Amino acid sequence: MSKYQEQLNQLQEATQRLVEVLGVEKTSITRDSAIQRFEFCMDLTWKTLKTYLEEIHGVIVKSPKETLRAAYQQGLLEFDKSWIEYVDLRNETVHTYNELLAEKTYETLPGFLKLLQTLNAKLASR
Repeated sequence: MSKYQEQLNQLQEATQRLVEVLGVEKTSITRDSAIQRFEFCMDLTWKTLKTYLEEIHGVIVKSPKETLRAAYQQGLLEFDKSWIEYVDLRNETVHTYNELLAEKTYETLPGFLKLLQTLNAKLASR
């Protein structure tokens, strides 16, 4: 199994775990779990795209935002500024914790999940 395929499998599993936690009643515990799963998904997303770009297209990228821009250029992602905003949000949630940020983040997760599921379907069909 290639590195890309392994990462794609991990991303798909992480996506399902995010679906799972967003499908249960919100408590402070499930909210925090959802945020942690969002962070995992965001990390796996850019790393999976990075590997895909390198292995399939020979495109070398170094950072999450650079990876997303290259993925747009290669047609892997539809242009959506939300991806860049999710990278920024992930960086905030990893380095800062407060209730306001946690609530704001949790409220954005259904939109993130929709983008992530679309990306997963696109990558799985390649």
